Amino acid sequence: MVLQPTRDDLRIAWLTALAVSIHLLESALPSPLPGVKPGLANVITVAVLIYFGWAMAAWISLLRVTAGSVLLGTFLSPTFVLSLSGAVASIFVLGLVTLSTGRTLLGPVGYSILASMAHVSGQFAVAYLLFIPHPGLFRLLPIVMSAALLFGVLSGIIAHHMLRRLTHP
Repeated sequence: MVLQPTRDDLRIAWLTALAVSIHLLESALPSPLPGVKPGLANVITVAVLIYFGWAMAAWISLLRVTAGSVLLGTFLSPTFVLSLSGAVASIFVLGLVTLSTGRTLLGPVGYSILASMAHVSGQFAVAYLLFIPHPGLFRLLPIVMSAALLFGVLSGIIAHHMLRRLTHP
């Protein structure tokens, strides 16, 4: 029995490969604070959410984190756990917003900001619960959430322009 990939399977594979490539390139960038990255691979997640729906966006996000961590050599490390917790929190929030209404209410910038803020919140919760159970950790939260807001806006603007190019070539 030979499994034939569906059109959606191929689309998920291609978009995941694109997101993983961006993720790998971004991992080479220097960071002013540990863990603070622009999250440009999330541009793909937001664009897919708007263009193809939540389920495909969830697949791409989770596959990106898993494949990226395997390729970077961080699979099952604390880095992977934090990255996965951020992705799960982000997908959960995006799912609440889109699945509860049955449609997309926000634009790319709104979704990107929500995803970015949820990602950081999920990472901080897991970091506190599993790795650094000290209240001092939360002193970093305003700085990291500010960066998440800034990068969320930036990623949303990029996703907006990307979607506009896809719908109006």
